Amino acid sequence: MKRILVTGGNGQLARCINDVVSSVAEYEFIFANSYDLDITNKAQINTFFEQNLFDYCINCAAYTAVDKAENDYEKAFIVNALGAEYLANACKKKGVILIHISTDFVFDGKKISSYEERDAANTINVYGASKLKGEQLIQENLSQYFIIRTSWLYSEYGANFLKTMLRLGNEKEELNVVSDQIGSPTYAKNLAKVILKIIETESNNYGVYHYSDRGKTSWCGFAQAIFEEAKINIELNPIKTAAYPTPAKRPPFSVLCTAKISEVFDIEISYWKDSLKVAIKTLNKD
Repeated sequence: MKRILVTGGNGQLARCINDVVSSVAEYEFIFANSYDLDITNKAQINTFFEQNLFDYCINCAAYTAVDKAENDYEKAFIVNALGAEYLANACKKKGVILIHISTDFVFDGKKISSYEERDAANTINVYGASKLKGEQLIQENLSQYFIIRTSWLYSEYGANFLKTMLRLGNEKEELNVVSDQIGSPTYAKNLAKVILKIIETESNNYGVYHYSDRGKTSWCGFAQAIFEEAKINIELNPIKTAAYPTPAKRPPFSVLCTAKISEVFDIEISYWKDSLKVAIKTLNKD
């Protein structure tokens, strides 16, 4: 039986993985939160890997507060870069395959077509820089890895754009949302299924991959789709990024090309609006 460690066990992606694999009997998943396993503690990681045998490690642990990271540079790099390096070294020592989750924010957003894995990274904020450094440290220290860059992740769990919009839609009559940042909303349960597929195939096609749901929209377009699907009546005003300044710059265009992961792992990728319907329906059941 394969044993799979999932770090960041309380986060939205880890919780989605838990939902997806709950009926998979042939694997044993161990979900470790930051109290069980602090990925910034090298000694604790090494001890944890010495005391437990794993076939895969899915690293969902990350510092994701994009704006806060601008003034919390050291913490972002300790978690997203140094933590990734510690895990990579522990995986190498024990022959564990690492599946590491990264971000579309490794790109500057200046491209006008979807970003491929071979495109040069160029970060414009601290969060993106810390995640890119994590990727680089994994690649320098480990050969058996899958780095999956994803974008605009949302789910029924944690704090994310979907849940924020649903809350604001019930609190406000009018809302301004940025319309000149373009990307692909991605349902975290779809990403969880992709991760499971990679494990199931026992593939050794290691490297960097992009995964997001199909299609693209703006944050305003995403919000509009949420309100329409949830049947929330609210006046939505599209605004420019300049009218809503944030501490961290965002890439104006961060659509990811998913052709590689689709072809290598024979994955049929869902359209983002179809995934959104599933997520809202699931939320309504709870």
